[in-house]
Amino acid sequence: MAGGGGRTAAAGGRPRCPPGALLALVAVVVAAGWVRAELKEEQSIDLIGKNEVYGDTRHEVNVYVKVFTNSPFLVCMDLALSQERIIDPNYLWIGPDGRDLQGQGYVNLTETGKLMVMGFRVSMSGAYLCTLSHKVIETSTQEETEIVEAYKFMVYAYREADHAYQVSVRFTTTRCRLKNNGLFVEKLNKILNSTISHLTCHITDSSYKCYSIRTPKNGLQYELFVNFLVNPLGPGWEEVCHRIPYDCEDVTNRRVRQAAERIGKFFHQLRDVLKNEFHAVPTIQYVENSFSMTPIDSCRPGFGKNHHTHQNCASCCVVCGPGTYSPNNEVMCRTCPSPGARIYGAKSCY
Repeated sequence: MAGGGGRTAAAGGRPRCPPGALLALVAVVVAAGWVRAELKEEQSIDLIGKNEVYGDTRHEVNVYVKVFTNSPFLVCMDLALSQERIIDPNYLWIGPDGRDLQGQGYVNLTETGKLMVMGFRVSMSGAYLCTLSHKVIETSTQEETEIVEAYKFMVYAYREADHAYQVSVRFTTTRCRLKNNGLFVEKLNKILNSTISHLTCHITDSSYKCYSIRTPKNGLQYELFVNFLVNPLGPGWEEVCHRIPYDCEDVTNRRVRQAAERIGKFFHQLRDVLKNEFHAVPTIQYVENSFSMTPIDSCRPGFGKNHHTHQNCASCCVVCGPGTYSPNNEVMCRTCPSPGARIYGAKSCY
């Protein structure tokens, strides 16, 4: 994390953070082998490629790790100290459960004080504390001074949000009280479902309303306002996900994006078909340029978004912290009445 902020070692030592020293990461997000990081001032981009996050004695460092992936290396020192020679360093890492992490099978702990948590699970979220002790030797007297510094990393499991797409489109009709209006929307849904079924996506929450609209050029006309959701969890999606190790939102999100693109292409072609291939004006006609599509995010139970608490992972579904929970696919974690839900990833308060 940030450098020593101008701190000085024991008597006779040299300043640990010279003017212009690089400042470290504020927060890091790790997902499937790549790292996203917010940088402060002169932070070197090279440090991101090394998959490392430095500590900061002044405040805790937030780190976000995608479930089932490995965390970055948490480095038991600040960035400024890492640029210096350290005499007789000794590192002690304590996990969220209060236990010494040395020798634990799910961590990679190097001799230089770097910690990687492997196969990150929801239950691994929490505070990771490291204590670094080392010596500073006075040059003239060779007097040794023991320095002890503590670093705190708050490590949170996260998942990608589940994406769906809200679609709105309009059609002109001869009048609102027309049986064919409802039949047309039903037929439209069947066609669209057929178009995207191979992607295991489907149309849900379909609805329409008819309005009379006065226009400057055409006088009074009637329009159907059709709305529906392109849902990634259509028939067969479970079977697709069973072939994917651990988690599946990357696959379902890619498929629903492809489904939404196909539907957009369908309406673009529909405009051309109605314009070029119908000799007589059809009863119900697409309103040109009326197609619009809005992404809708949801989070799995036990996860939620919080733009204030997790600013550096605002688009992520971050594990609900102690005292909060999420029972369904909402976007936000709810607050429990005290003292419920003392764990990470709670789906209920009890």
